[in-house]
Amino acid sequence: MITIEHLKKTFKKNKVEAVKDVSLEIRDGEIFALLGPNGAGKTTTMRMLSTLLLPTSGKIFFDGKELKPNDEQIRSRITFLTNEIRLDGQFTPDELADYYGGLYEMPNEKINSRKDELFDYFGISEFRNRRYDTFSTGMKQKTSLAICLLHDPDTIIFDEPTNGLDILTQQLIEAYLLKLKEQGKCIILSTHILDLVARMADRVGIIVDGKSVFCGTVAELPGSQGVETIDQAFIKLYKENHEEKAIVGRHGNG
Repeated sequence: MITIEHLKKTFKKNKVEAVKDVSLEIRDGEIFALLGPNGAGKTTTMRMLSTLLLPTSGKIFFDGKELKPNDEQIRSRITFLTNEIRLDGQFTPDELADYYGGLYEMPNEKINSRKDELFDYFGISEFRNRRYDTFSTGMKQKTSLAICLLHDPDTIIFDEPTNGLDILTQQLIEAYLLKLKEQGKCIILSTHILDLVARMADRVGIIVDGKSVFCGTVAELPGSQGVETIDQAFIKLYKENHEEKAIVGRHGNG
């Protein structure tokens, strides 16, 4: 289980408060959807969860143990896939898996068995010796996913994992996410596709202007806001918590 307490991140160079106050609880064996408009602080929050960024303040706990800088034990249990991450196009899936498996100090036998399992599932096997930069968008995404999952992490963080993919590739990835959930993995999914949230997520956290404004089950979200759908609940929470509302009100233009 992951517990986030009053997380904050300020980028000193441009004095931007990307995350102002985020508190969430994310459980094992569930798909947790992280929602928010563009610029709300979702990606920055996920980067802190994945140890890529250090918080300015606040705490993150993995199974009761506080995350500290350069904690390799916790870091080795996490994977983070975002569309901003690109694998080296000069290498093949086979070579990429060997390289990243080596970084995680996986035995060769384990690397090979995981390659076979993941490449077969995602339909990569017949392309395993082709260069990554020759692949379609969908094949690149499936290869990236296979490489990220190679070391069998406990916590899986995905930023828009199905963005721009065809329906068949989307279904393949969604089915694997459900398989990971059944294995007891902790899955954090950031997406703008509310239909995906309704279909797959167990619980949801919503961030508006760098602050968490809801954390609970998908089923209870609409009722908590006195509306009927996830879409309506999201829009209501956004309107009630977006800072421009208060600014416009003070100037008498709202």
